[in-house]
Amino acid sequence: MGVRVGVVGAGIAGLAAAWHLAHEAPDLDVTVLEGSSRIGGKLRLEQVGDVAVDVGAESVLARRPEAIELFEQLGLADRVTHPARVPASIVSGGVRRPMPVGTLMGVPSDPEAVRGLLTDAEVRRLAAEAESPPVDGDVSVGEFIDARLGPAVTDKLVEPLLAGVYAGNSRKLSLQMAVPALFQAATDGTSLLEAARSAAALASAAGEDAAGGQRPVFATVAGGLGSVPAVMASRLADLGVDIRTGTMVRRLERTGDRADPQHQPLVLSSGPTTDVRTQVFDAVVVATPASPTARLLRPIAPDAAERLAAIEYASMAIVTIVLDGPAPDLLEGSGFLVPPTEPLTIKASTFSSVKWPWLAAAHPDRTVLRASIGRHGEAAVLHRSDDHLVATAFDDLAAVLGRALPSPLAVHVQRWGGALPQYAVGHLDRVAGLTEPADGVALAGAAYGGVGVPACIASGRRAADTILTRLRQREYQLR
Repeated sequence: MGVRVGVVGAGIAGLAAAWHLAHEAPDLDVTVLEGSSRIGGKLRLEQVGDVAVDVGAESVLARRPEAIELFEQLGLADRVTHPARVPASIVSGGVRRPMPVGTLMGVPSDPEAVRGLLTDAEVRRLAAEAESPPVDGDVSVGEFIDARLGPAVTDKLVEPLLAGVYAGNSRKLSLQMAVPALFQAATDGTSLLEAARSAAALASAAGEDAAGGQRPVFATVAGGLGSVPAVMASRLADLGVDIRTGTMVRRLERTGDRADPQHQPLVLSSGPTTDVRTQVFDAVVVATPASPTARLLRPIAPDAAERLAAIEYASMAIVTIVLDGPAPDLLEGSGFLVPPTEPLTIKASTFSSVKWPWLAAAHPDRTVLRASIGRHGEAAVLHRSDDHLVATAFDDLAAVLGRALPSPLAVHVQRWGGALPQYAVGHLDRVAGLTEPADGVALAGAAYGGVGVPACIASGRRAADTILTRLRQREYQLR
């Protein structure tokens, strides 16, 4: 029997780990165990009426290489596509206003660019940035920006952008994790406005293509990002990787059949409680959220389990709406973000058929849009029925757009319970060293190095490399 590696979790991080293992060591016997009935995690397609559309993540950061590289490896390079060059907006006082350009997670490089989103007094406060000594250690995004630039910058500019990424509260999120460039300015004691200007200049230079134009920031694949996991599963099967869905892993422990406890094989127990099955592996990648990972680690790495159990997650829901006909005039731009200061429940809306040309071309007689609901600490609204969430989305959209949308052809509510890890102040210290909590065990996923798809792919690759290094140190012959 060959060297066996188990991967727990078939989200994009787990699939990326399996992909990297299979490519770097073709002789490995790799098995992926997924508790749910489907693979892909937050990459998910659903049929809404007669349109197959993403109901989870819809795009990747194109200026990070990991996702685009993976698409190319999967043979999807010809399907990579980018958003239309149409602006987004932020709601202020119930009115959509253009999203300012040249900001660093909402911190503007030019105070005048946010006049209208902020009042004249708030712009003056922003421009008169308060000096402060260098910070010692991590701080929250919101509290630091409050002190430097004023609470209005936090509430009206930073919060809606952070909510779109983390569904979090800026006054609890780690500056070090969420906005590293601002954290660098904080530790240096330098200007945040200058940091935003520098970041805007760097982004502009990095985004230039050979002809001097700007490369798109985001990308997806035609057919939807949720189509990628099925392609990946097919390619993994061709490489001999065994993917098992409906296989809930309940326990991870050592076999106890070797003298050195740190080098004993690992046993994964899975299946229903009435029919638990065990499998022995030489190494294991755990690519599940922090809480289930903590439960698995308790028998072999109790300290790591305790630290992981402290990580909180935000839940959210995405309401997808399909309308008859092409996009109506009231859907200007690619969508809008909603600051928590506005009397609305939705935190954002994406006009998908306007934002994504591939979707409009595939369904010219349909209009797809979606609304996001839910922030960390605001779970009460998510306890309500699907019908209530749909009605809330329609009411809020009407309030922002100025008139009601036409009656939909179809709607869909996708609930994402415990979807996004919350990087509390001190998060990096909390997870330091956790990606290899025990010999032969590596962790992957959004809890460790970023919530975006490219970051999760990178996390899976790192976990795979950790496993390969350990196996080679044990003098396994890996081809």
